[in-house]
Amino acid sequence: MTAAPSAVSVAAPNHARRLGIALAASGAVLFSAKAILAKLQYRYGVDSLDVLTLRMALSLPLFVLLGIRETRRARQRQALPSRRDLGLILVLGVLGYYLSSLLDFWGLEYVPVSLERLILFLNPTIVLLIGLFAYRRKVAAKEWIALAVSYAGVVLVMVENLRVQGEHVLFGSALVLGAAVSYALYLAMSGELVKRMGSLQLVAYAMVVSTAATLIHYLIARDPGGLLGLPWQVYGLATANAVFCTFLPVTFTMAAVARLGAGTAAQFSVIGPVSLVFLGAWVLGETITAIQLVGTAVVLGGVVLLSRPGANSVPVAPPDNK
Repeated sequence: MTAAPSAVSVAAPNHARRLGIALAASGAVLFSAKAILAKLQYRYGVDSLDVLTLRMALSLPLFVLLGIRETRRARQRQALPSRRDLGLILVLGVLGYYLSSLLDFWGLEYVPVSLERLILFLNPTIVLLIGLFAYRRKVAAKEWIALAVSYAGVVLVMVENLRVQGEHVLFGSALVLGAAVSYALYLAMSGELVKRMGSLQLVAYAMVVSTAATLIHYLIARDPGGLLGLPWQVYGLATANAVFCTFLPVTFTMAAVARLGAGTAAQFSVIGPVSLVFLGAWVLGETITAIQLVGTAVVLGGVVLLSRPGANSVPVAPPDNK
């Protein structure tokens, strides 16, 4: 009579772990696929600001609903954000989802998706450097080795893309690196807020701020009528970007963290850059060379070293939550 409950108690954690792994892997691939959808939208004559504005505007209702739910939960816990917290959320929303996404989509006009994802994947190393220079935290020898390995891999892939695609790759890479730095600042500054508010509430609030900043930017720079009358394919791809490559990966990743823990869930983010190497070739016809594959493997190796439990002097969050 006692065997059945024991079997159920063993099966339940195993099921939760398998589900967590599936959610973490799916979230990593979906987040990375936003670059593919942006590249496809560019074929219809839109630019990075158009792509970002449509993405943010279409995902806004989903994040508003998420924010309402999380606010109700916070009210029940008597853990609503203070005025100081709201001020910091304004800064984080501009840094983490507006500026970072704008630079990322702008850079995608000049670089292949495989290189874009590798540069963004340097987020953990940039967070480490911010901890070194801004917070004067010590960096272990293994961390310096991981940093050197990661950046050597990016340089290798960048040099190969220069050979294959031309010098515009340098400008695009600089824009994407700026996006990575902006998002790393978001990660470094958001640690205390995540502890007080929870990651879902913070993400929902920050996305609302980011959407407002994006819309203000568009209204200043463009005629809002420019978003009307675009090819239907642009709206279809933008909707897919908002739902499947923005909102769902956030919720998938948070659900995976609940089942696996933050450290284990972060390990599955390595699937994103690898998937883009092949998705870019399959969907966009981008070239894959042996040097690019080697460089990708080198970068992933460095980030895995840096992400191992107990290997870091500063917290390393999952690199692609934009």
